Amino acid sequence: MAHLSYLEAARRAVLAEMRADPRVFLMGQDLQTLSYADVLEEFGAERIRNTPISEAAFIGAGIGAALTGMRPIVEMACSTFLYSAMDQIANQAAKSRYMFGGQASVPLVIRATVLYAAAAAAHHSDRPWGIFAQVPGLKIVAPSSPYDVKGLLTAALRDEDPVIVFEDYTLFGERGEVPDEDYVLPIGEAALRRHGTDLTIAALAGAVPRGLSAATLLESEGFSIEVIDLRTVVPLDRALVIESVTRTGRLIAVDTAPGTCSIASELAATVAQEADHALKAPVLRVTAPDVPVPFSPDLEHLLYPTAESIAAAARQLMRYERRHYSSAVVSPPVANLSSRL
Repeated sequence: MAHLSYLEAARRAVLAEMRADPRVFLMGQDLQTLSYADVLEEFGAERIRNTPISEAAFIGAGIGAALTGMRPIVEMACSTFLYSAMDQIANQAAKSRYMFGGQASVPLVIRATVLYAAAAAAHHSDRPWGIFAQVPGLKIVAPSSPYDVKGLLTAALRDEDPVIVFEDYTLFGERGEVPDEDYVLPIGEAALRRHGTDLTIAALAGAVPRGLSAATLLESEGFSIEVIDLRTVVPLDRALVIESVTRTGRLIAVDTAPGTCSIASELAATVAQEADHALKAPVLRVTAPDVPVPFSPDLEHLLYPTAESIAAAARQLMRYERRHYSSAVVSPPVANLSSRL
């Protein structure tokens, strides 16, 4: 067992797979001189490939390599650069297996840094997992801890389908215990991080520690909060969320991305469809607003969910439930329950 940072845990997953499987190779910018300079002699320039700043070209090359039997890892400096290769990702990587009737697969892994809360301005600061969740054929993971990033990245590297691994910049400094030995976390399984009976918080990536902090705040006020770490965007573990909400009767879906068509929205729709009978109050989403990210750090930090805003949403749901069942007070209309606090 090693005490590793989030980034080091991910790096160890990559290097372990490169040593175990000669088909695995890396593509990206400045890999030979920066990220993997210390292992360039071990693997050689054929397996650690520097690329020009041309995302459509090198992701397209990665797709071609995957279709012909290799297992490429494309490392993106920033997740917003994926937009420059949207046709390659959405039309080629995601659809090839289906369009070839299962005769070909695309075992491509794209590591994408989700850079936000870093004064990186609008062009670099999106959290685009919801955009790519709209593309059938992709698998998408968003780990929240060093243990998870190693296990899920290893699973992605062994998968026969294209996988985007979104690595949350706000977690890069997190450290945790990571087994030295090989292990895999199944893609598509969420994790129950905290048991509770009054309300469920379902969160993703960097929102998970904020959800756990909110649960701790609320515990001091007498509330019992359950926290689910989604871990995977596609496939989304709807079953665990429904099971939890069936027991607690309340859901707050937390996503650092903008709220429209977000993973939080998908959770709200799923619970409304599958567990409406169990709800004691409306589902609340705590997300970023639908605005480009400003450069100013003071303005940017106002956008994202915090432990305090999540806790405020939880208190709102508790008050709603008590009014709803009071014969003396008319319950407020759902529209008055803000979806973003």
